[in-house]
Amino acid sequence: MQVAEAIKDWVVEHGLKAGDRLPSEPELIERFAMSKGTIREAMRILEAQGLIKTRTGPGGGSFVHEVSRMRARALLGNYFYFKDLTIADIYQLRRALEPELAASLAGNLAEEVLQQLEDNIARYATPAKTVEEEREQHIASLRFHALLAEQSENELLGFMIDFMVSILSDLTVYRRLYSPPNIELWSKGRNYQENLVKALRAGDAERARQIMADHMKTAQILMQGQEAEMVNRFIPEWSNN
Repeated sequence: MQVAEAIKDWVVEHGLKAGDRLPSEPELIERFAMSKGTIREAMRILEAQGLIKTRTGPGGGSFVHEVSRMRARALLGNYFYFKDLTIADIYQLRRALEPELAASLAGNLAEEVLQQLEDNIARYATPAKTVEEEREQHIASLRFHALLAEQSENELLGFMIDFMVSILSDLTVYRRLYSPPNIELWSKGRNYQENLVKALRAGDAERARQIMADHMKTAQILMQGQEAEMVNRFIPEWSNN
C-alpha cells in the first residue's frame, strides 16, 4: 500500500495524465528501491483502484487511467454498504447541497437539458398503479436530480449529489421504501420538479434555491414515513420469533 501511494505521488509530481505510460517494471524497481514482488503487488492495487490500466502485447505496458464517476461512486458505495445509513443521514446532506446546486444552474442550462428534465418528469406523469411501477417512478424521480448534478461546474458538488442520489436509489430498492405507494410523495415531488424547471428556465436563482429547499424538506419527511413503514413491517415477524 505504501509503494502504491508512492507511485501515485510520483504520477502527480510529474504531471502524468490519463493515457500516459508509466515506467517499466525494472525502472519502478530501481526508482522505488523495492523488490519485483512488491512492485507487482503495488501495481495490482492501483489497477484494482482503477488508477492504472495494463495492456499486453506490442505497445503494451502500464498506463495512467482516469477513474470514471460510475466506478468512483461504486467504490465509495462499497464503503457505506455496511454503515446502516438512514434517510435522515442522506437528507442532511441533500438539504445542504441541492438548493445551492439549483441556484447555480438557474439561467445556465441549455434548452436541450431543460427538455431532458421535462422528459424525465413525464415518465411519472400519473400515479403508479402497481408496486413495481411505484418502484420505477421512485428511481426515475431521483434520476431528475442526477441529471442536475451532471450539469454542475463544481465537480465535487456534482459528484457528491450524484452519489447521494445513487445511495438513495439503492436504499429505496433493497429496503422497499416504495411500498406502500405514497400518492402524496408522488404529487408533491412532481410539482416541485415542474416548478423548479420553470425557475431554472427563467434564471431565477433565489426561486430555484427555495423550491429545491422545500422539495428536500418535504421529501425527507415523507421518505422517513416510508422508512417507518418498512420497520413496522418487520416488527410483527421479529416478535413472533
